[in-house]
Amino acid sequence: MKFRPCIDLHNGKVKQIVGSTLKDASPDALRTNFTSEFSSSHYARMYRRDSLYGGHVIMLGPGNEAAAREAFQAFPQGLQAGGSITPENAGYWLDQGAAAVIVTSYVFKAGQILADRLKEMRALVGREKLVIDLSCRKKGDAYHVVTDRWQKFTNTVISPETLDYFSQYCFEFLIHAADVEGKCQGIAEDLVVNLAAWSPLPTTYAGGVRDVNDFLLIQELGKGRLDVTVGSSLDIFGGSGMKYSDAVAFNRQQEAN
Repeated sequence: MKFRPCIDLHNGKVKQIVGSTLKDASPDALRTNFTSEFSSSHYARMYRRDSLYGGHVIMLGPGNEAAAREAFQAFPQGLQAGGSITPENAGYWLDQGAAAVIVTSYVFKAGQILADRLKEMRALVGREKLVIDLSCRKKGDAYHVVTDRWQKFTNTVISPETLDYFSQYCFEFLIHAADVEGKCQGIAEDLVVNLAAWSPLPTTYAGGVRDVNDFLLIQELGKGRLDVTVGSSLDIFGGSGMKYSDAVAFNRQQEAN
């Protein structure tokens, strides 16, 4: 299990937001936990210094391209690019230094999986450069994949069959528990258990992490099979639950074991 860092960009700034409040139609509803005074490259250099590979830069809407480029150029091949990734821009972000591209909304339409688009993305960048974001929200007893900044439910549920299907197109999954993302009130324990049991690929879980104890809980429930990303709880993003240095130390301990 590894700690994967993140750089979330909104309006060109590094921010930590409550993901479920990110709605295009009502910007006043957006809840921002933290806006950094530092640039994206500041964080990218920090992650490079601490050998934290495999993190992600997520562009939350337009106006984030310059900040994303700065991050990739500061940590070439160290971070993945996400946020409105399509065949038209995927190659560009790889050329800018992204280690991989992350797709979600592009491969769904009207709640349905678009197999042709999955094949198109795989053919364009290669399975080894493609991460599929299956971030989800709970409806009833199942977690449904959500798109368009986590606002639209699809008909796709997180299941062994779903994860097996998508695994033929990518080398890794990124899965946010969108209901708890940014709230620092605890993880979606049932989702962690299911992902560990069902995913055939390396998978990064995100959502609700409060402190190092939640790292240990994910490690236990996930049987060491899942990686984890955390944002709002970290002191580098204004949080009080976890020191960035403790997350780095956790990573180094895992690598030593």
